[in-house]
Amino acid sequence: YCATCFSRFLSVLCTGLCVYIYTLIYLLLKRITFPHAVYTLSFHTSAPVSNKQDFYEVLGVPRTATQKEIKKAYYQMAKKYHPDTNKEDPQAKEKFAQLAEAYEVLSDEVKRKQYDTYGSAGFDAGQAGGGQRYWSGQTSHVDPEELFRKIFGEFSGGRGFGDFNAIFDQPQEYHMDLTFNQAAKGVNKEVSINIDSSCRRCDGKGHEPGTKVQHCHYCNGSGMETINTGPFVMRSTCRRCGGKGSVISTPCNLCRGSGQTKQKKTVMVPVPAGVEDGQTVRMPVGKKEIFITFRVQKSPVFRREGADIHSDLFVSVAQAILGGTARTQGLYETLNLSIPAGTQTNHRIRLTGKGIARVSGYGFGDHYIHVKIKIPKALTDRQKSLLLSYAEDETDVEGTVNGITSTSTGGGSSDKRYEAGQTEHDQEAEGGFLSKLKKLFSFS
Repeated sequence: YCATCFSRFLSVLCTGLCVYIYTLIYLLLKRITFPHAVYTLSFHTSAPVSNKQDFYEVLGVPRTATQKEIKKAYYQMAKKYHPDTNKEDPQAKEKFAQLAEAYEVLSDEVKRKQYDTYGSAGFDAGQAGGGQRYWSGQTSHVDPEELFRKIFGEFSGGRGFGDFNAIFDQPQEYHMDLTFNQAAKGVNKEVSINIDSSCRRCDGKGHEPGTKVQHCHYCNGSGMETINTGPFVMRSTCRRCGGKGSVISTPCNLCRGSGQTKQKKTVMVPVPAGVEDGQTVRMPVGKKEIFITFRVQKSPVFRREGADIHSDLFVSVAQAILGGTARTQGLYETLNLSIPAGTQTNHRIRLTGKGIARVSGYGFGDHYIHVKIKIPKALTDRQKSLLLSYAEDETDVEGTVNGITSTSTGGGSSDKRYEAGQTEHDQEAEGGFLSKLKKLFSFS
């Protein structure tokens, strides 16, 4: 009995050793390229040893690119070179096929590792042996259009490939014109946009009415495909049907398989108070988002600096000298302002909290009012006489004043002291007024 057990043990041991030795020999043979006997056990090519263009160059990604970067690059390149959008370019179809070929290899970690090691020349289907499904350096097993449908079918809710433009649509961008007050205070404004709605022809199913989806022969309806890599077997989501187990053989003529069509729709956009010219906001519409860029018109009254606004207030000479009140337009209401006596031109009045609402913060900006003194271009005889009388008593004048004769005391005398029809009482009254006027100028 012990001899029998020992004999069986030796038999199992020999069998295990044989399997182990066979595996080592198999792995060593795989690492040798015939007939040139180029050993690559520890040698990695930096580029594919083939006339084929480097797959990384085809997709425009570095050799260290992540799977996410590779997929994104394929999206962009496939959009650019798809035959449907390049009907006049005879090379677009070939370029599109190259993109599919490159993506098929680089999107699979096992194949990518083999490609990085051997390049295109090391992927000859004849070297695979044993019916193993390696990528061939001469022809690709993947239909470029099918790969395209699978990848971009993800963007149409898993319905498969549909309208090319609908699949590749970036978030839609719109422009909206606003007046200064609309941007400052906020407003609800309508905008017409394109939205995706269920296809009325196929009822959102993606295939022509009266037809059915077909069983996926690539994965035999399981939604998973098996890849043999030497002694290992890997299972991954089917690249043809995207894991659904079926494919659309007759896409809908209206939506081209996406199950959705574009329709115009008017939506109300709540414009927040305080938006600026050129600012863009994001707004969800259904399952997608749109971007709206505002174009704000300039105001004839206000100037904007962030949340602050500036405007000008024009006052008369008498208001500036004697003081008083003035009315001006505010952003939210008409403002009644007090003008202090002796106000100088460019005097600035600050109204706290009367500016624009801060979009990214709390509170409001300020309203700055810049006082401008209006100088009259034409005077009545009485006004001119009063000013000449005042000018006679000025002592700090640099230069001369028209109509005044300089004196040795620094003052002056009027060429026409009294106007016809003026009485002595009127002149005395004017003198009293001019005395006050002089004090105010001296005060300022």
